Amino acid sequence: MITIYGKGVSAGIAAGPLCFFRHARAEVTRGAAADAETEWKRFRDARAAASEQLGALAERARATAGDEAALLFETHRMMAEDPDYEEAVAEGVRGGMSAEAALADARERFAEQFAAMDDPYMRLRAADVRDISERILAILTGAAQGGFESDTPVILAADDLSPSETIQLDKGKILAIVTEGGAEVSHTAILARAMGIPAVVGAGGCLRAAYAGHEAIVDGEDGTVVLDPDAETRARLAEKRAEQLRERERLDRLRGGASVTRDGRRVRICCNAGDPGDVAAALANGGEGIGLFRSEFLYLGREAFPSEEEQFEAYRKALCAMGDREVVIRTLDIGADKQLGYFALPREENPAMGNRGLRVCLDRPDIFRTQLRALYRASAFGRLGILLPMVASVWEVREAKELCGQVRRELAAEGAAFADDVPVGVMIETPAAALLSDRLAKEADFFSCGTNDLAQYTLACDRQNGNLGRFFDPRHIAVLRLLKLVVDNAHRNGVRVGICGELGADPQMTETLLAIGFDELSVPPNRVLPLRQRVREADAALARARLLDELTYS
Repeated sequence: MITIYGKGVSAGIAAGPLCFFRHARAEVTRGAAADAETEWKRFRDARAAASEQLGALAERARATAGDEAALLFETHRMMAEDPDYEEAVAEGVRGGMSAEAALADARERFAEQFAAMDDPYMRLRAADVRDISERILAILTGAAQGGFESDTPVILAADDLSPSETIQLDKGKILAIVTEGGAEVSHTAILARAMGIPAVVGAGGCLRAAYAGHEAIVDGEDGTVVLDPDAETRARLAEKRAEQLRERERLDRLRGGASVTRDGRRVRICCNAGDPGDVAAALANGGEGIGLFRSEFLYLGREAFPSEEEQFEAYRKALCAMGDREVVIRTLDIGADKQLGYFALPREENPAMGNRGLRVCLDRPDIFRTQLRALYRASAFGRLGILLPMVASVWEVREAKELCGQVRRELAAEGAAFADDVPVGVMIETPAAALLSDRLAKEADFFSCGTNDLAQYTLACDRQNGNLGRFFDPRHIAVLRLLKLVVDNAHRNGVRVGICGELGADPQMTETLLAIGFDELSVPPNRVLPLRQRVREADAALARARLLDELTYS
């Protein structure tokens, strides 16, 4: 028996064979390039393709693991566009190097600079630079993706895993993760916790390739990996795992139940989804509906707009799968951190404050109309809600609703089937929308609060800037006051209101959100049952009394 000690970063116990991850490594050939202009174009094209891939990964991460996980990939996209990084590659190309060689040199230069910094957070950026660069290099060279081969679930071992490698793992085949490097704040740790996979990092050089195939037991709580365990160790860890499974079973009993507080307050717990595959996870975890279905997956990672038929099929499948449970589909929210080459949007100094969300759709009604036609046609197959993102003015909602009316009239003239009562909601994610919520409530059928952007705009803090640390606080009293204003205005006008941002899944905020008065919480599927238990333990009336005192006197 061999015991390897590391840092437990994601709780849980798993047993199975040890299998080592094989990294993709692009081969960089050295030598003079014939044409600098051609090499520079190759780099820019590869970087654009990498940016689209990262956008798709961000949406996948957001749906399966939450916004903190998605932020990793959104940050990578920003780093790929960094002027200093770009100039380092350009310098090499101008000096006669191939795009691959210039990029490889820039990768090493920046990774070494970050690795030498005193700040632990900044040292992590070295791994980010390598991950971004390897992705672009793989596109330039056509390198095969990394991975592992196994027909059965395994304990996955690696020197380390990049965010891209981690989020693309087949969860059905991963029992636990063990890495030589990493720390509690590493990307692997963040993603493993979000994905619910037991993980131990920082195992050092004790993790040897010769151990491949050996039976291992991983304890993601105390940070141990036991190879070829003896009977006593096996029994002790089996009992600990059994207790964890009993806790999971207790949660499973909540799967079909209602989310009602101790004082009788009822709240719906729905799921966020990033593609039709997430609908199955929502049902499996007891979600009462889809509170936010992000439609960007249809547009990302491709070279042309999705057709009406493609969109219709995707929406129809989601609605059919959910049966009589509502599916709220957000209209295209492109721009800001989600850029697509074929959209040909102009480059902006600050895209988070620029042409994004509903603004793009109103400026490009041809794109918007296609999506609306697909949505209304799909509405004949289930309970659909349409959600408009990035609203700041009443006229925007009215113009969008007018387009909805035009589409319905077109479909009626064509004899196409669609539901007559599709509610149209407004996403509250700008301070303007929050402050105008009394007027917007007269136009909208429901509200959904996107607290990530609402906090960003309210606090003047770029949520993708990790250096801001304590200054970016979604729990800030100013954000909470805006949320209470929105809920009060919604209820005065008979409009239901939910929350779909990361704040909704924070168990430390559950009582506060109930006290504010939210009717619905929409969260990643794996957080539904723990949140339902949290709701059942809460006293909404008592929390409301505390909240009013806090918002008034803090």
